[in-house]
Amino acid sequence: MKLSNLYKLAVESGIEKDPRSNAILRKELPHPYADTRILHGSPDTDVNRILVGIDIDPAELILADRLREHGGLDLVVAHHPEGKAWAIFYDVMRLQVDILKKFGFPNKEAEELLKERMSEVERRILPANHSRSVDTAKLLDMPFMCMHTPADNQVYAYMERLLKEKKPKQVGDILDMLKDIPEYKIATAENNAPRIISGSPRAEVGKVYVEMTGGTEGPKKVYEKLYKLGIRTLICMHMSEEHLTEARDKSINVVIAGHIASDNLGLNLLLDRIQEKAGEEFQVINCSGFRRVKR
Repeated sequence: MKLSNLYKLAVESGIEKDPRSNAILRKELPHPYADTRILHGSPDTDVNRILVGIDIDPAELILADRLREHGGLDLVVAHHPEGKAWAIFYDVMRLQVDILKKFGFPNKEAEELLKERMSEVERRILPANHSRSVDTAKLLDMPFMCMHTPADNQVYAYMERLLKEKKPKQVGDILDMLKDIPEYKIATAENNAPRIISGSPRAEVGKVYVEMTGGTEGPKKVYEKLYKLGIRTLICMHMSEEHLTEARDKSINVVIAGHIASDNLGLNLLLDRIQEKAGEEFQVINCSGFRRVKR
């Protein structure tokens, strides 16, 4: 598989699972994921063996160079964005507007709150050394890419489908549901199990808001409105203390599925699709918190 085809397939797979309408995405946003980019390397590179990690820093790229020397390696894939993809990754947060609208959140209010939150995230990442890992890849001439929201969209769609199938009644049922998923089983064995951080296992689930895609956490000011719209439970990868305080204040249950475990789930679902197209000769090497699970 060519690097360009792998990249295109990742984007297409993200669009297929995107909370927004596919027709709108294809018409208005030919590439809606600022956090997914080829960071170094020719699009014509043949890709058969890749190193995949949740975070790829210079250390992992040096490891990749050693692996290339001793057994061959064609590409390094990061989940979390690097370089120019990290510098502007907040742009993907706008998709959260459509998720809020699905629950009856007024469009204009959602857009204003997301605009404010996006500006906050932009200011937070503004001083970061975005190019550090990409510069290392260039010096090593190591093909390097990142795929963030296309993988997170897989998690969002997977959770939405599972909730419809399982119909959990109590918050504790959501924990049981999560712990049956291989990626969360692995995390549980490594002392990083899903947990309830607001509410109790016997609390009624009510309507569930899945916060698994859209770059990072949304605006904390949405919780009061979500409660009025019937949302009683949030399922998140992670949650800041400020967001948690707001959720508890509004009596919303919060289940933290786990950041790295959820990232693993999304990457595995995405890689299943890629491997299906690339064939069995396509090899994935795990690093930096990633555990390959095939379905």
